[in-house]
Amino acid sequence: MEQLHPQSKLEAEIAPLDLRFSSDELAAERERITSFIQEQVDRHDADGVVLGLSGGVDSTAVAHLAVEALGREAVHGVVLPREINSDENMSDAERVASDLGIEYDVIGIDPMVEEFLAIETDEGASDEGGWENRYIGNTSARVRMTVNYLIANRENKLVLGTGNRVELALGYVTKYGDGGVDCNPIGDCYKQQVRQLAADLGADEELVQKTPTGGMVDYETDEEEIGVEYDTIDAIIALAIDGDVPTTATAEIAETTPETVEHIRELYRENEHKRTAPPTPTDAD
Repeated sequence: MEQLHPQSKLEAEIAPLDLRFSSDELAAERERITSFIQEQVDRHDADGVVLGLSGGVDSTAVAHLAVEALGREAVHGVVLPREINSDENMSDAERVASDLGIEYDVIGIDPMVEEFLAIETDEGASDEGGWENRYIGNTSARVRMTVNYLIANRENKLVLGTGNRVELALGYVTKYGDGGVDCNPIGDCYKQQVRQLAADLGADEELVQKTPTGGMVDYETDEEEIGVEYDTIDAIIALAIDGDVPTTATAEIAETTPETVEHIRELYRENEHKRTAPPTPTDAD
């Protein structure tokens, strides 16, 4: 077996299921994704791509892949912070754009979000189950989508998604928000694989190993919001969802509990509507 490209010694040791590519597989996946980006641009007769930059590993990997596929002149990064976003994340996002030499804009979206929220408010609404967090977070994501498409339409470009396999499978995206894109270059890649790609593309090690944060609500990390660590989610998605491995066996291999496996299965089932086009009456027959 060929030597794997390491993400870090620590991560290689703790992952319950090693999903990283071999050296040959990594090179092939990199070529597959960059070819996909180029094909999408050519198919739609576009002049390039627009993508949101968050300072996280997913958008960092996609930005690097887009530049490799199209050249820096065809890639436009957009940093769309809210007050809730940490200055560190926004600084990282700008650093990615600067390091790649791509055009980028920084547009604070709080005033736009507040205008939308002012349309419909209910001060007596209960926040049981984090309703207010989701309401504000989803509105923020849809504002970001609107800004991305405003720029893309003006420049005749496509909007690239930055969602990975785990996020798309679990519906950890906002419908018509960060899920509203023209294509998802890393949508087939587990989180381990995204980190591996980012490292192979030359992304800064700090960004490759950075703890993911959604940046829409006041959870510290994505893992806190989902309730499961990413390495474990990777394993469960690969085994139980993509591999159709039974729950008990998945739990044993992923070094977790059957209850955690069922939690991920339920998230997958509940969010099917985010992975499919809106149904028509014919679809329902």
